[in-house]
Amino acid sequence: MKFIDETKIRVVAGNGGPGCVSFYRAKFVRRGPPDGGNGGHGGDVVAEADGQLTTLLDLRYRKECKASPGKRGADADCNGRRGDDCVIRVPVGTLIRDVATGDLLADLKTPGERAVVAAGGRGGKGNAHFASSTNRSPHFAQPGEPGEERELEIELRLLADVGIIGLPNAGKSTLISVISAVRPKIADYPSTTLVPILGVVGYAGG
Repeated sequence: MKFIDETKIRVVAGNGGPGCVSFYRAKFVRRGPPDGGNGGHGGDVVAEADGQLTTLLDLRYRKECKASPGKRGADADCNGRRGDDCVIRVPVGTLIRDVATGDLLADLKTPGERAVVAAGGRGGKGNAHFASSTNRSPHFAQPGEPGEERELEIELRLLADVGIIGLPNAGKSTLISVISAVRPKIADYPSTTLVPILGVVGYAGG
């Protein structure tokens, strides 16, 4: 029988770094040209299918994933470093949706497959980028763009390894609630649990 293991997580991509306002300076150069570098792009939030994982148990205790922002541009036409990506490792067969829109962002079917679920912001341009024949000394630069921020619904379709079968009100849901973290509906009338409930149980040796 197929079951669905699911959880939610908030992801925040890195902001782009701001551009730099700078001018070349040397001993015998009165008015040097602009040499402010561009800011680095913000890091992405990336989902990666890991063939060694079988559940979303690790993500249940991880409520937020943030990528690093891009670094500020520097003088001498030096661009800022790109922010580090934040990688979310999920089992093969995982679907990822945007909670706000319901859009399917990723369907990871093979080990090692990756998908960007929140894109980092673009780095701002430094003042060297804006120099022209009519504006030789721009005293401004762009700020970095903000990274995407989303709440994701992560869903794993999988086959249950163990099933519990019994008469109504035999205590099946109560047993699952005691040995796992799942919280099915439990009451004193027959057929309280109307749909199959998946509980994830860790055991010695894996």
